[in-house]
Amino acid sequence: MKIKAQKFKLFSYSYFLSFVLLLTSCYKDKGNYEYDMPVEPVVKNLDTLYNIMVGDSLIISPTFENIADEDIDCTWEIAVPEAVDPSYYTFQGKTLRIVFGLQAKLYYARLTLLNKSNGIKYFYDFKIQGKTEFSAGYLVLSEEEGKTQLSFVRPNGEVLPRIYELINLNPLPENPLSIHYLANKFTGNTPLGYWIICKEEGIRLDVNNLKQEELKPGSITDNFFLAPNKIEIGSFQTHPQGVLMGIINGKFYGGITTTWDQAQTYGMFGSYADGDYELHDKFILTNINDNISIIAFERNRKQFLRFNIYGSVTYFGTQYSVTNSSIFDPTNIGMDLLNIVQINNTDTYAFCQDTNKNIYELKFNVNFYGPFTFTPLHKRNFVNPQIITEKTKMLATKTGIIYIASGNKVYSYTPINQNLQEIATKFNDEVTMLKLSDDEQTLIIGSGSSIYFTNISTGNNGVLIDTIEGIPGSSIDITWR
Repeated sequence: MKIKAQKFKLFSYSYFLSFVLLLTSCYKDKGNYEYDMPVEPVVKNLDTLYNIMVGDSLIISPTFENIADEDIDCTWEIAVPEAVDPSYYTFQGKTLRIVFGLQAKLYYARLTLLNKSNGIKYFYDFKIQGKTEFSAGYLVLSEEEGKTQLSFVRPNGEVLPRIYELINLNPLPENPLSIHYLANKFTGNTPLGYWIICKEEGIRLDVNNLKQEELKPGSITDNFFLAPNKIEIGSFQTHPQGVLMGIINGKFYGGITTTWDQAQTYGMFGSYADGDYELHDKFILTNINDNISIIAFERNRKQFLRFNIYGSVTYFGTQYSVTNSSIFDPTNIGMDLLNIVQINNTDTYAFCQDTNKNIYELKFNVNFYGPFTFTPLHKRNFVNPQIITEKTKMLATKTGIIYIASGNKVYSYTPINQNLQEIATKFNDEVTMLKLSDDEQTLIIGSGSSIYFTNISTGNNGVLIDTIEGIPGSSIDITWR
């Protein structure tokens, strides 16, 4: 009986399957699968980038093809992250016609074209770069008869002297040290401001109008979560994330980078790197694969110190192993530091003076990201000790040349063969500023009321390229964007 039941079930299933197949084979598909796709409109005279001065009229008038004029409906949208009401930056019409009142920033924008005859939307993205008179050019920090001055140099070389006081209606602090253009390299070089650094104070400027910042800390004193009773600045350098790091009151401070870079607290100073030390003003900030370490010098113990950045700056002192200690002992130099430079984040040269006024050149390498080592390479008398003093200015190129400014002369020094020679351009006044261009092909020199641009590319020894005249007083530092 069970076998008969199973056969009956198998017969029923086979019969049902045959019936379905028979019905399927008899069905004729009468659908029409030929589609008439609408012709896509063509938009012309719409660029991918528009440069516009703040306050000027922005007019974008594209032309349209393959669409009837009565079917065109255009919506323009500009993304403004800082806006309280983003809908304010939405506009209707075939032509975008506005007065550009946004900031000197890069804004993303979109044209949405609606074909009213069929309801299809098309999207076209572009960018708008806001600019001001100060969006391109040089800022020069100088000292004129004991007074700090800021001048703006237009791309055509025209100098707008003493511009800070004209705009802000008050003077800068005395004893200028440096000027820094801050930009966060990890967020597309977002401009974060200028810092003018003086011995006992610093002023932060808006990059768009050169006014002292109001929404963010506008001074070094305001840039502390808890400011010390006194401020004596040694020197500052710029961290790649667009914050200042350096020496205040002999201690090492670093601006915080753990918040959004547009937040008011970004770049502010917390506590200094805790430790028992008194730092020399000059230090080396080494960046290897975005790992930052610091080589500093302790004034009293006359030793090289290690600092690392693990979120904040951490003091490690002499917690490193020493190889070749017979050359010199970095934990006990026994000399005063005069200057220190580094070539391409590797070879470091320190110029020191002993109690007999002898000048020594110390060469070494460090690895402060593990294993923590300090490797002395040589200690020797400098070839021309007369040109090395506390006022001597130095900087090093990635190609291994050290430029030295002493008095009214600038020298190129190649430490590998100890070749020291004066550059081709000569100066009548004391050289008060040395700076490298971004590509390190040009050495920028401040002497008297002039700034000299000299060619130091391969095969050239400081041949004069161009000159800016009319800087008030003596140049201290220069930056640009």
